[in-house]
This record gives sequence, C-alpha cells and structure tokens, in this order.
Amino acid sequence: MLKKYEASTVILRVMLGITFFVHGLVKFQEGIENIVGWFEAIGLPGFLAYGVASVEVIGGLALILGLGSRIVSAILALLMIGATVKVKLAGGFLGDGQGAGYELDLALLVMAVFIAINGSKMFALDQIILNGQKKETTSI
Repeated sequence: MLKKYEASTVILRVMLGITFFVHGLVKFQEGIENIVGWFEAIGLPGFLAYGVASVEVIGGLALILGLGSRIVSAILALLMIGATVKVKLAGGFLGDGQGAGYELDLALLVMAVFIAINGSKMFALDQIILNGQKKETTSI
C-alpha cells in the first residue's frame, strides 16, 4: 500500500513541478516586462512579476528533483491563493468569456497543499542526499 501511495505522490509532485516550471519559463521567454506591466495594471507592484516567475521556475525545478518539496509546495500554494483571489476569483470557476476561471489554479493549489502536508520522498533528491549523509555519520 505504501508503495502505491508514494508512487502516486511522486506523480503529483513531478507534474506540479513541470506545470509551475513551464508557467514561469514562459513568463521570461515571452518578455517579463509584459508581465511587469500587467501586474502594475491590476494594482500589484511590477517587481513582483520577477519574484513570481522566479518562484515558479526555481520551485518547479525543485519539485521535479524532489528538493524541499514540502516548503516549496507551501510557497506555491500561497502563490495560487494570491493568484486566485487577486486575478481569477471575479471571473468565476470556469471564466467569464473574457478570461480563464480559477479551476486550474484551484487544482494546482490542492496538489500543492497535498504535497506540503504529506511530502514526497520517492525519487526525491533530498532523500538521496540525506540518506548519504546518514550513512557517512553512522560509519564514522
């Protein structure tokens, strides 16, 4: 039973990581200055665009690799709460014809909260590093 649970958790972790990584990468590739302008247009400080995109890229990579999954997921969950409340909530669950709804944001939020609560150790780089350090300290 535990193996199935861990296997399904690693699938969630990696897919969440890929999704955030791609979203952040696109922000940089398509011109972060456009995102800065959009942030300012909706009443947020423009510099936050750099932070959001960086958190998405770095956090996405960290999740894919399994580095600090719980902490990274908690940060990404906060990001999704902010995006939903500030940008998507007014458009409704499925959108309003003008823009997307918050259904994807909500799904990503739930995935992030699940990983933040439960962690994901299978195929996680931090577990490999920790196990290597434990072996070194026990053999000394």
